[in-house]
Amino acid sequence: MATWQCVKQCGACCHLDPQERPEIYEYLLPEELELYLSMVGEGGWCVNFDRETRECKIYANRPRFCRVEPEIFEEMYGVPPQELNDFAIECCRQQIEGVYGWRSLEILRFDKAVGI
Repeated sequence: MATWQCVKQCGACCHLDPQERPEIYEYLLPEELELYLSMVGEGGWCVNFDRETRECKIYANRPRFCRVEPEIFEEMYGVPPQELNDFAIECCRQQIEGVYGWRSLEILRFDKAVGI
């Protein structure tokens, strides 16, 4: 069975372009939406994403909407904890394919890491 995990130095989720994520207006609280939009930098990338190291500069203190945790996904998206694994895998695959392409090194690394 595939098991979700974050793949270091991927950063696909750090591509925050609001035009590619119209659903943010539905699930973010007004203050979170303001924070989210303030984090969108050049080319739609998060201002806290170090493009050289491909790591988050505020990882330990990242906002709620940047965290993949059962209680957060249930509260924000209505995803029951027992469905989080499959939901997170599908979300990551869609985001990685959208940002880097379906034949990218990032998607291959993700699929291998989660066991697909």
